Amino acid sequence: MKLIFATANQHKAEEVRALLGRAFTLLTPNDLGYTEDIPETGNTLEDNALEKARFIWKKFGLPCFSDDTGFEVEALNGAPGVFSARYAGEARDPKANMQLVLREMEGKTLRTARFRCVVALIMEGKETCFEGMVNGSILTAPQGEQGFGYDPVFRPDGYDCSFAELDLEEKNKISHRGQAISKLVDFLRQYEQPHL
Repeated sequence: MKLIFATANQHKAEEVRALLGRAFTLLTPNDLGYTEDIPETGNTLEDNALEKARFIWKKFGLPCFSDDTGFEVEALNGAPGVFSARYAGEARDPKANMQLVLREMEGKTLRTARFRCVVALIMEGKETCFEGMVNGSILTAPQGEQGFGYDPVFRPDGYDCSFAELDLEEKNKISHRGQAISKLVDFLRQYEQPHL
């Protein structure tokens, strides 16, 4: 089954490809020759995920899904949240975003945080959303070389290392995106065969 993942982020595509397994052929807009930005103007993760999926659905008419992920820090009143990718500016520099959060967290003892992911799927015009969430805390400095985004400063509950110190298989077992994509895969596998 062919699915379009409405993202230009190759790290995300690799993670999701590993989660989907061989039953699905994952394509990105780039694979189909589309290299422009995908609109993302919503005020919530749900709004953004749906906006991106609708855009790609209208463009290609193939089953597609999109995700939007927020890094939510309790001491920062849930920020960066929906603005996680561009927290330090429109350049969308992951290191700058991470450094800004670390600066804002200096001297704070409350360090609880979570990643939340919403996946929006459109098949035959029908929209379905799935959500995943992982709780943890913010480290005082980056640790690890794996992952991307805020992974080096996030330690998931029950672990003594950051997301960026976990290998992809281990991270996918517990991550917010792993949870949401697992729900997506379960949903797709229950679909009647003629609709695939």
